[in-house]
Amino acid sequence: MKLYTKTGDKGRTSLIGGRVDKDDLRVEAYGTLDEANSFIGHAMTLLQDKLFQDIYLELEKIQHELFDCGGDLAIVKKKNPYKVTEDIITFLEKRIDVYMKEAPPLERFILPGGSEGAAIIHIARTVTRRAERCIVSLKKQDEINEHVLQYVNRLSDYLFAVARVVNNRLNVKDVEYERSAIVFRDEQEKKEK
Repeated sequence: MKLYTKTGDKGRTSLIGGRVDKDDLRVEAYGTLDEANSFIGHAMTLLQDKLFQDIYLELEKIQHELFDCGGDLAIVKKKNPYKVTEDIITFLEKRIDVYMKEAPPLERFILPGGSEGAAIIHIARTVTRRAERCIVSLKKQDEINEHVLQYVNRLSDYLFAVARVVNNRLNVKDVEYERSAIVFRDEQEKKEK
């Protein structure tokens, strides 16, 4: 098998159910998810220590799920069921809750960085946010699997929580944005206001 096919030499590519230009919003959306997936893979190379075994295994699971998201976004004419379902979103929510309890309390925005692993996860998070914006734009013009949008939204929150936990486990303090107002309040505080 040859890696190159030459079918994209004129700026078009195949999707599930048709061909489109390579700058089509569908291609941009799943391509941006691929970029986020690559940064997650990079972060995993830095998180192979036993200290991060739980995170490493979750990130590997997420890499597979991002391929599922890309596959669902590449469908022009839906014939088969989508791969991304609500259960993987629920899994991320549960893990976010666990990691938010593990990391120190948070009131203000933090600067992306700290340890190398956390910094790469922050890059994956921001690329994930860009993918989310692409998916929102795509949704305005075409049908998509709504669970993909929800998953990508939740994934960026998950990556934020994980970056903080990585720093915490390495005893690296997150640096608060010095001009940030208090933006994160716990639920009890919100109810009292």
